[in-house]
Amino acid sequence: MAKEAQQQVSYTVEELVAVNPYNPDILADLENYVNEQVSSQKYSLDANLCLLRLYQCEPERMSPPIVARILIKALMAMPAQDFSLCLFLIPEQVQSEEQFKTLIVLSHYLETARFRLFWDEVAKNCSLLESVPGFQQAIEAYAVHVLSLTYQKVPRAVLAEAINKEGLALDQFLEYHVANSGWAIEKSQGRSQLIVLPPNEFNHPELKKNASDSVSYEHVTRIFPVLS
Repeated sequence: MAKEAQQQVSYTVEELVAVNPYNPDILADLENYVNEQVSSQKYSLDANLCLLRLYQCEPERMSPPIVARILIKALMAMPAQDFSLCLFLIPEQVQSEEQFKTLIVLSHYLETARFRLFWDEVAKNCSLLESVPGFQQAIEAYAVHVLSLTYQKVPRAVLAEAINKEGLALDQFLEYHVANSGWAIEKSQGRSQLIVLPPNEFNHPELKKNASDSVSYEHVTRIFPVLS
């Protein structure tokens, strides 16, 4: 028995979730893992969903601070739909608590790309969000992703609002991406800057492959014997 217990301790959280995700004995391990994800800036949606399902089975053991951290980490994973997946497992009466209402509002602002409203709301709730390292950087990356789907050339002011940076901080952000992400900067009329974003199939539709114009390799190999 002692040997079996020793082997159990050696399991990772992911292995515990895979073996028996509905075992209430792993609930404390999953809560500790949420805190580890926060401190180490890792992320495991599967483990977090498993914990939320266990909370559904044992609501008296639910920890609101842990649930809040799960939702913040899910926000940081956008554009993935992790936030909605997590929210679906949280009871409505819990969602009505102020901190969760705030996170739901933040999610809505991000989904609708209303970044100015998002950052204004963040400023009002620093104590809730600053406890999770990497939050600002994750949302900046999401904002850049959204802009890259829309703009070939984005005005500096639009970028500044989306990532909540200005002045020297914005200059340093631009310098980094010019050097590392293929961005370019050009002057427009009135001396305002335009940031030229790398082309993709969304901001340059002509790059999108048309399935009807292409023939798969497998299709070609099937044709050759017939022609011969």
